[in-house]
Amino acid sequence: MPRPARSDEVTILLALYNGAHSLADQLQSYCDQTHSDWRLIASDDGSTDTGPQMVREFAASAGGRPVSLIDGPCRGFGQNFLHLIRAAGPDTPYAALSDQDDVWLPDKIARGLAHLARVPPEVPALYGSRTWVCDRDLRRLCLSPLSRRPPDFRNALMQCIAGGNTMMLNRAALDLAQSAADEARQIVSHDWWLYQIVSGVGGQVIYDAQPTVLYRQHGGNLVGANVDFRSRMRRLRMLLRGRLRDWNAINLRALDASAHRLTEENQHLLRGFARLRAAPAGARFAGMRRLGLYRQSRPSQAALLLAAPLGLI
Repeated sequence: MPRPARSDEVTILLALYNGAHSLADQLQSYCDQTHSDWRLIASDDGSTDTGPQMVREFAASAGGRPVSLIDGPCRGFGQNFLHLIRAAGPDTPYAALSDQDDVWLPDKIARGLAHLARVPPEVPALYGSRTWVCDRDLRRLCLSPLSRRPPDFRNALMQCIAGGNTMMLNRAALDLAQSAADEARQIVSHDWWLYQIVSGVGGQVIYDAQPTVLYRQHGGNLVGANVDFRSRMRRLRMLLRGRLRDWNAINLRALDASAHRLTEENQHLLRGFARLRAAPAGARFAGMRRLGLYRQSRPSQAALLLAAPLGLI
């Protein structure tokens, strides 16, 4: 019989796929946390390297903390994280999402817990933070962009506010995500979906301007940090090619499947956004302003308002 979870125990949910080259640093950073009450579930999505074996060996050096390795669904990183969220079970008080190639700063778990503990336990709460963007050798290059506007469903429809590698959830948010995950057949990314579903039900989304993760930037990253001119131009090209429009179509289908969970106001907003996307070009700009949809930075907000009449959202 598994032991009962303690009130401040954190379940680390690690998505694994051919990450052996930098996994040791990430695993060691768990052991270096100032908050030591954690357990680890790693979901391997079909690795062909030594990553799974490294997790098995890590169990012997984890100070008696439970370490589990499960098989992933092999349907991409987003579905692997949804698989992990389900695997967290019904009892864990908190969960922390983890990529395989970063390093957690020592107070990462403690900071997240301190913020989440201020939220009433019945309210779904999602925590995320800035990161230090680093090179392959973990030399710090710059901070990730600062989100200055408040977290809200109107923002969540347009972008994710924090990287999944920084996110933590309380029990109420886990319950919500575990139920809604069975309704979402396809998602763009787990972190964006979590931001949408937690904000959509009227939960609390906490954005911490203090970085908690060393984010290793390299060619294998699936999603970039969006911190320099080149990466921003790449995002602009993606926008002009209709990538945001395609992503929004996927997000809307996932949210529509869980629309009964959203607040009445956010159900209305979701329907309004769906109608706006199908409206004539001349009505889309005014519709964006009327619905109050927004991105975090002024340049990206301007690009969004220009993209709307062109049918690119």
